Amino acid sequence: MTSAQIDDQGQGGPHPAAADTTTSAEGYRRALGARQIQMIAIGGAIGTGLFLGAGKAIAKAGPSLVLAYAVAGLVIFFIMRALGELLMYRPVSGSFSEYAREFVGPFAGFVTGWTYWLFWVVTGITEVTAAAQYMTYWFAVPPWVSALGFTIVLYGVNLISVKLFGELEFWFSMVKVTAIVGMILICAGILTLGFSDAGDTASVTHLWSDGGFFPHGIKGTLMTLQIVMFAFLAVELVGVTAGESKDPATVLPRAINTVPWRIAVFYVGALVMILSVVPWTAFSPGVSPFVEAFRKMGLGIGAGIVNFVVLTAALSSCNSGMYSTGRMLRDLALNGQGPKLFTRLTRGGTPLVGTTFSAALMLAGVWINYRWPGDAFTYVVSFATISGMWAWIMILVSQLRYRRLAARGLLPQSSFRAPGAPYTSVFALVFIAAVVVMMGIDEDTRISLYCAPLWALILGVAYLVLRSRDPERRAAAAPTKR
Repeated sequence: MTSAQIDDQGQGGPHPAAADTTTSAEGYRRALGARQIQMIAIGGAIGTGLFLGAGKAIAKAGPSLVLAYAVAGLVIFFIMRALGELLMYRPVSGSFSEYAREFVGPFAGFVTGWTYWLFWVVTGITEVTAAAQYMTYWFAVPPWVSALGFTIVLYGVNLISVKLFGELEFWFSMVKVTAIVGMILICAGILTLGFSDAGDTASVTHLWSDGGFFPHGIKGTLMTLQIVMFAFLAVELVGVTAGESKDPATVLPRAINTVPWRIAVFYVGALVMILSVVPWTAFSPGVSPFVEAFRKMGLGIGAGIVNFVVLTAALSSCNSGMYSTGRMLRDLALNGQGPKLFTRLTRGGTPLVGTTFSAALMLAGVWINYRWPGDAFTYVVSFATISGMWAWIMILVSQLRYRRLAARGLLPQSSFRAPGAPYTSVFALVFIAAVVVMMGIDEDTRISLYCAPLWALILGVAYLVLRSRDPERRAAAAPTKR
C-alpha cells in the first residue's frame, strides 16, 4: 500500500492514531491478543464441514477418510506456512488481496478481494440460515426471526470493536474445541473400559475389518478430497487479522504452527476414535457422525449437545464473515478498486460502511433463501467453495513470486520462511488443481465450476469500468516493476 493510499482513508487524512504502535498502517486498532488469535486460528479449522459434512464423506470413503484428512491437512499446512512467510514480510489486514496485487498484478488483487468478499457473504447467508434452523430444535420460533436476531447481534459486535469480535470468536471456538475433545475422551473411555451400549463392539479393528481400509477403492477416497478441502475453508482467516494483532511477529507464526496438531487432533484423531467405536457402515450421508456416535453409545443427550455445537459453529462462521468482508471491502477501496465510502472507520477502528453493506446483503440473502429456496440460490452457494480455494491459490502464487524477488535481493527476506518451499507450494498448487478436476467429475459439485466463468466475466467488466473512470488512481495502485 502506498503512502497516498494510507493517507486517503475517507476521513480527511490519516487516521489520528496512525503513528501509534497500537494502530496498524491501515488505521486499524491492534486489539487482538495472543489468546484470541490462537483460538481464531483453531476455530477456523473446525466448522460444520466436520460436524455435519463428514457423514457424507464417511459413506463415500469409509475409514480411509482419515487418510484423506491427513493428506489434505498437510497441504493446508503448506498453504498456511506460505501465508505466514508473506505475513512476516508485510503484515496487512487485506492480506490475500494485498499480496496478489503486489506480486501478481492489480487485476489479481481486485479479483481476489472481491471473490473472498463474496465467499464470506454467501457463507454468512448459509450459516445464519442454518443457525436459525438449529434454533427450532429447542424453540418454536419462526426461522426468519432467529436469522434476523443473529445477524443484528453479530453486526453490532463487529461494529463496536475488533476486541469484542475476538472475544466472541474465542468462546465460539472454545465450545467447538471442548466438544471434540470431549468426544475423543468418551470414545477413548469406551475403547479401554468398555462402558455404554457400544462398549461390547468397540474396537480399533473397525478401521480395517468392515470391508477394508479402502472399502470403495482408492477412487472413493479421492472423490472425498473436495469435501475434505471444503471443511478446511476459513483456516486462512488468521491472515486477515494481521493488521489488528497486538504482536503479529510473535503471535501469527505461533498460530500457524499449530495447524498440524489441530488437524491431527480435531480431524484425524476425532475420526479415528469415532470410527473405532462405531463401524463406518453405521453412518449415513445426511446424519452428523457425532450425533450417530452418541446414539450408538446410548447417550440420549448427544443430539442436543451436537445441535448446540453446530449452532455455535454456524454463528462463528457468520461472525468471521462479518469481520472479513468489511476488511476486504476497505482494502479494495483504499487501492481504488472499490467505492471510496468503504474506507470509513468507526471511532473503535472498525470498517463501518463495508461491514454494514455486507450485513445488509446477508439479511437480504436470508430472506431470499426462505422465500425462494430453489436452484438459483443453490448455484450461488456452490460457487462459494471454488471462491474460497481461489484465496489459497493466490497465497501460493504470491509466495512463489515473493521468494524469487527476495532471492534476488530486491525484497527483504521473511523472518518466517516456509520449510521446503518452493517445492511444497508447487505441490499444494498441483493438489488444489486435482481437487478442482474432481469437482468437475462429481455431479454434486460440478455446478460450482459453471458459476466461476460468470463471476469472472462480471469482475472483468467491473475492473475495466474502474480503470476507465480513474486512470490516475490505477497508476498509483499498480506495483512497481522489478
